[in-house]
Amino acid sequence: MTTSRISRRARRALATAMAAGVLAPVALGAPPASAAAPAVSCASAGAGLAAKLSGDITAALKGRKSTTAVALYDRTTKTTCTLRATSAYDSASVVKATVLATLLRDSAQHHRALTRRETDLSTAMITKSDNNATTSLWKQLGATKVKAFLKAAGMTHTVPGAGGYWGLTRITAQDEQRLLTLLTAKNSVLSDSARSYELGLMHRVVPSQRWGTPAGAPASATVQLKNGWLQRATHGWRVHSVGAFTGKGHDYALSVLTQDNATMNTGIDTVQAVARAVHRDLNPRTAGHPR
Repeated sequence: MTTSRISRRARRALATAMAAGVLAPVALGAPPASAAAPAVSCASAGAGLAAKLSGDITAALKGRKSTTAVALYDRTTKTTCTLRATSAYDSASVVKATVLATLLRDSAQHHRALTRRETDLSTAMITKSDNNATTSLWKQLGATKVKAFLKAAGMTHTVPGAGGYWGLTRITAQDEQRLLTLLTAKNSVLSDSARSYELGLMHRVVPSQRWGTPAGAPASATVQLKNGWLQRATHGWRVHSVGAFTGKGHDYALSVLTQDNATMNTGIDTVQAVARAVHRDLNPRTAGHPR
């Protein structure tokens, strides 16, 4: 989806996905993300690309009330960009990608394939953002296995939600990028088959949830994403989107986390403004033909 608004029908479908398991009763004392307003920091092997990305991401965020964290890595041009990359946010449904990765690593360690039940739950959790499926897998795995995966993955700033409230897991853009990096390149944490399986589900996210980081992506790129959205009494709406863009010369990942949004659509607008700037700058030859 490349528009800055989602339809009422899609919004109702998204709201339905916010049911059981996402959060505990509203906690007024949730730890805030950093109140500072740091500058976007980029580095690149591509001539002039770092300065262009830094300027364009900054421009995309100008005047917005969202508190936004950004992390970008493009293997092709050796480009990185960060903004509040180590600030913590409530994960909402973005954590579901970590839940699946934990399940896949655990099954590999026990030398077994996923059961039919696990396959069904994983598919519903990622492609439809089904909360009940997530709760079932979260309970099955338990905090010990989730923490073990986070340690192995180097996601050192991610803290699982207490009391079974997986949607209150604290995440950072830096750690989300770490997960996307593991999913898109050979490594010792996740097997090639596990990576392929998870990316395949992320590629099949239902149309009503294909907003966020894919906005402005070139049609030639294969898109894999997971979004999250959650409203609380403090910091308004959290709206997040993490995406990997691969194939046909593309090899980059983008994580955008936001909070302090007055509405869900405000958060989506912010994420998509950043995404469009990134895709345009990384793909100047196809900028006129976005998806």
